[in-house]
Amino acid sequence: MPVTQSAPVLGWLRALMIVGVIASSSIIRAFAQDTPKPQTQTQSGAPPASQSPSTLSQLPPVALYNLLQKRSIVFPDIAASNERLSPGRKFELFVDNSISVHTITWAMLGSSVGQADDSPTGFGQGWDAYADRFGSSMARSASSEFFGTFILASALHEDPRFYPEVHPGFFHAVKYSIKRVFVTRNDEGRDVANVQGLVAPAMAEGLANVYWPDRNRTVGDTLLRYGLDIATRAGGNMLREYWPVFYGKINHAPRPTAKLN
Repeated sequence: MPVTQSAPVLGWLRALMIVGVIASSSIIRAFAQDTPKPQTQTQSGAPPASQSPSTLSQLPPVALYNLLQKRSIVFPDIAASNERLSPGRKFELFVDNSISVHTITWAMLGSSVGQADDSPTGFGQGWDAYADRFGSSMARSASSEFFGTFILASALHEDPRFYPEVHPGFFHAVKYSIKRVFVTRNDEGRDVANVQGLVAPAMAEGLANVYWPDRNRTVGDTLLRYGLDIATRAGGNMLREYWPVFYGKINHAPRPTAKLN
């Protein structure tokens, strides 16, 4: 039966993912601490010599920075500064995203909905089936983060972080959240096609067919999962857009003065 065949594979994948994430996190954090951080400004406030005033003026004039004083454990990919990320820090961000509060919560909720709806049908019902759904959701998220946040973002010099706006109006936030699914920033701060954000979920869903139930490995099922990944990414961007506002209110922090990019 497909269910009994997939359960051992899922068990090994979950164990491998957890061990790999914990080990990688420790290594990369140590590496990141030894990596010198690039400085975008001198102590006098002037831009570095490598960035001329004409280059800075070409950047999108949108106030986006210093919305959070430190990295969020709920959404680690919300930009807390405009520092350029090295490949090592992109790997660290991949690890943080894979085990973030948002990722774990979404996997739990999604698995509960799938359990109630018996989707995918190949997992069946019961606690073992729920564990399979939860494990596969975490594995798919980790795969997507690995391919996108680390591999593709490093190779294409893209910035995998989300830059929320300072005073988001609702309808503008909807438009901006959808736009950032297809448009991202490169390491120089310019808008480019979001290749890593669009290709990585497809790669992750293709890999998921290795441990997905046999009856649910069709091309149609894979494309459906990919479409849901893109749609939920837009919804997740809305949460990221308003998270700094919510975070400031629950911590009774005044809204920070925005800096222009």
